[in-house]
Amino acid sequence: MAAEKLGARVRKYREDRGMSREQLSEAAGLTVEFIAALEEDNLYPSIGPLQKVARALNVRLGTFMDDEVTKDPIVARRGDREADLTMQKARNKRAAFRFHSLGKGKSDRNMEPFFIEICPEPEEDRKLSSHQGEEFILVTKGRVRVVYGKEEQVLEPGDTIYYNSIVPHYVGAEGDDPAEIYAVIYYPR
Repeated sequence: MAAEKLGARVRKYREDRGMSREQLSEAAGLTVEFIAALEEDNLYPSIGPLQKVARALNVRLGTFMDDEVTKDPIVARRGDREADLTMQKARNKRAAFRFHSLGKGKSDRNMEPFFIEICPEPEEDRKLSSHQGEEFILVTKGRVRVVYGKEEQVLEPGDTIYYNSIVPHYVGAEGDDPAEIYAVIYYPR
């Protein structure tokens, strides 16, 4: 599947459910302005707010990246990967995150596995987020800064981190070079 704009997918699921932006913002606990900017691709959210939107729409986070097809087993070949979701701060800025879903095609999954390409971003764009569940990250390229509550770690290739994602956290490229990670996110229903 070619990369689609996140905002278009969110809008489609909201409209399919007959919800207004106001209803979605209330159900997700986010502002109407946030929902509007998200749908118009004027911002990209961290995983936390995106999971709140998914929960309010009664879909898995991965639904924004794949079609609801159940298939076992799922094999994701490195050479066949295309970005399923590209997130950027605003239309005119380069992508900060490119998500490659490693579980698309399996609609009954309980985890969201991703390969994520991370571009460096300005310090002022780095925001903590939180959501229910757990995250596991394996760094494969570059250096990755993880802020977890009041702690900060810089991970290098081969390093991993596993944490409860209810604690406010941030994951991003450290320094001026891009990074790549594998991330598995568990989000309880």
